[in-house]
Amino acid sequence: MEERDFTVEFKFITSRSSGSGGQNVNKVNTKVELRFDVLNSSILTQEEKRILVEKLANKITTEGILQIVSQEDRTQLKNKEKCIEKFYELISKALTKPKLRKKVKLSRTLIEKRLEKKKKLSEKKEMRKKDFDIQ
Repeated sequence: MEERDFTVEFKFITSRSSGSGGQNVNKVNTKVELRFDVLNSSILTQEEKRILVEKLANKITTEGILQIVSQEDRTQLKNKEKCIEKFYELISKALTKPKLRKKVKLSRTLIEKRLEKKKKLSEKKEMRKKDFDIQ
């Protein structure tokens, strides 16, 4: 996927975060939530929108809004940067087409070798059983 700038369509919401920060947690809005309207995006094609809604169904609301939250860091700026980073990772991973798996035809000699190996192992185990029964 070529690099596109989605930042014009981002909407950020901040709130008080849980976690580290001591007394600072109670008075500073460091938790950042990035919202991106997938269905109404002018940057994405219809096909890309369909793929994203399908693959990121657990992160997209019924209104078609992709939500990403970050509250690990103690500053709003770092959490905002992490949200943006997570967004681009998600989008690129979802829009990357998986490689097609090519079926490989095994040669007759390989198949015969494998079967011969299995037969020898089977015989070896059968011999162990006979040895055990005698004692």
